[in-house]
Parts: sequence; C-alpha cells; structure tokens
Amino acid sequence: MGHDRGVELSGLRIRVVKPDELDETEIDAWRALRTKSGSPANPFMEPEFTLAVGRVRPAARVAVLWEDGEPAGFFPFERGPLGHGRAIGLGVSDSQGALLRPGLTIASRELLSACALSAWEFDNLEAGQGVFQPEAAEEFASPVIDVGAGYAAYEQLLRAQSPKFLKTTLAKERRLGRQAGEVRFVFDERDPGALRTLMEWKSAQYRRTGRRDRFAKEWINTLVRQLHETRTPGCSGVLSVLYVADRPVAAHFGLRSRTVLSCWFPAYDPQFAKYSPGLILHLRMAESAAADGIGLLDLGRGPSEYKDSLKTGELRVFEGASTRPGAGAALYWLSREPSRQAHSFVRNRPRLAGYAQRILKQVGRLRGH
Repeated sequence: MGHDRGVELSGLRIRVVKPDELDETEIDAWRALRTKSGSPANPFMEPEFTLAVGRVRPAARVAVLWEDGEPAGFFPFERGPLGHGRAIGLGVSDSQGALLRPGLTIASRELLSACALSAWEFDNLEAGQGVFQPEAAEEFASPVIDVGAGYAAYEQLLRAQSPKFLKTTLAKERRLGRQAGEVRFVFDERDPGALRTLMEWKSAQYRRTGRRDRFAKEWINTLVRQLHETRTPGCSGVLSVLYVADRPVAAHFGLRSRTVLSCWFPAYDPQFAKYSPGLILHLRMAESAAADGIGLLDLGRGPSEYKDSLKTGELRVFEGASTRPGAGAALYWLSREPSRQAHSFVRNRPRLAGYAQRILKQVGRLRGH
C-alpha cells in the first residue's frame, strides 16, 4: 500500500493515503464510525463519496488515524498548492468533516500538520465537528423535510403550515395531467439519457441565472455519472424523474443512505414552468422516500422560496477554514478571506442581495444572446 506518510502523534498513528489505497478493514471501520456518530446518515460522509471523488480528483487524500491497532478516525481532504487543503469535493459536497471515534480528541492544528496542510477550507461542515467548528466563520441553515412519521403525516403538516402551497401544487399536478398527458413519477430512474437531460437543464439554469455552470467542469460531470451507477447501502445515486406523456418535465439527482436523501441537483423543463413541475417532483420524492424507509430529505444550504414551502425544520452547517500558523496560512487568508467577507456582507443585507440577484440574471441573459 503506497502510504504518503506516517506520523506518530499523542498516542495516534496518522497515515495519509489516496482514497483507492484504503483497504476493506479501513472502509468497514469508516462505515462503523458513521453509524456510531449519532449524526444524520448523510451519504456525502460515507466512504463511497470520497472514493468516487478520488477517481476524478488526483489530489484527493484521506488521513487514517490509528489507535491501539485499530482505525479510529478518517479525515478526507484535497491537497492544493502551498499546503492549501479543501473539503473533499468542495463545490459539490453538501456535508463535510472528519470522522472520529467517540471520545477521540485531536487539535485541528495537529491534524493539519500530520496532513502537511497549512489550511483546510470547508463550506458545508457538519454540525458537531468539534475539531473544526470553533474555527468556522459563518453558520447556515440547511432546510430538511422530515418524513419519519410517513408521507401522510408530512402532508398533514403542510396543510397546517402551508395550506395554500399544498393545495395549489396538487391542483397544478391535476391540471398538468389534463392538459399535457399522463403524469408518471419514477423515484429511482436508471436511464442515463434522463440524467443527461437533467444536466442539460441544470447547465441552462446556471447560465440563465448568471451562475457558474458546475457541469462545465469535466470532473463534476464524471463524478455525477459515476455516482448514478453507485449502489451501496450507505451511498447510492438516485435520479428521480417526473414524466408527462413519457416526456421528462422535471428531474432531480441526489445521494441516499438508508435513512437520508441528500438533495443535490434539481431542475425542470422551463416550457412547463406554469405547472411548477419541480414542486410536484419534490412532493412525489418525499412520498416515495418515506415509502422506502428514508426519514429525512436534506434540501441543502441556501435560501430558496421552494425550500421554505417544503421544509419541516433545519440542520446547521458551517463555512470557514481551519489554519495553522505559518506563511502558507497567511497566503491562504489573503487569497480567500476578503472574498468570503464580501459575500457575507451582501448575503446579510437583503436589499443588496436582491440587487446582486438581478445583476446575475441580467448577466445570464446577456450570455444567452
């Protein structure tokens, strides 16, 4: 096994390896630690996601912490120039952090040092990450849909908290069926053609709203296609599609564990916008997820009207960077922190944020001409 390095530290031995160098014992230990963590079983925190990122990101690494001859912790990351580290799959990963045996403590600086990192950047740090959370710069809500009591109970809750939203959405679903053809929903669509359609819609949406097109990056394209074929209990790709007369009108690709569906890439055909197919899709996803034993749909951080209508509660995620003293950390701060502070300044001022949104849409329209 081609281990990068081995470091003895406070009774721990830390080895840094490429994801594909993890052996079965280590992968089984990783899964067992997640089960014991008490955190929601988010599929982004499972070894399969890190293994998939490792196949498309050559700088992906995992620090394996050994204690008393057993794997006691895992820290997935990507290593960049000057020791600047990033969360594994940063930019598309919706839950990040280290996985440590309960009771195991290590200082963030010690862990970064063992990984030859001067800084480690995160934007969706899982709540309860004692190693890194104190260094977070900002905290965000990640809206969730709790269907643990079944879909009927969720619908009852929606009737109480968003009666107009539910009534309108169900009426649009009926109208869609009457005016456009039979409405059919597939929770776990295996057709790669449907995934391509979703990615095309999403790229067009990014451009239309003036945002960076994630699917313009080949590694993200490949990662999503590979995860669509991944089938394991802790992490499986799930493509959900709403069809009308056998034509896809809305779709979503996400990752699921046994009990959590992490919502990732939703999009719809703008020609059907008046029917709100994306909202219909999310209600059917919640219904099918509940029937399949999933208790939680994590809608991901970021404000959105549709999330506010659908959510039953919120988790917390954190953004920031962990650093250790030195020139590398100083360079990291100079390169990243002013930009983060500028984004935060805009986010925390609703009028300014609204103005920024309008500018982005104008840019998107100009790009489209």
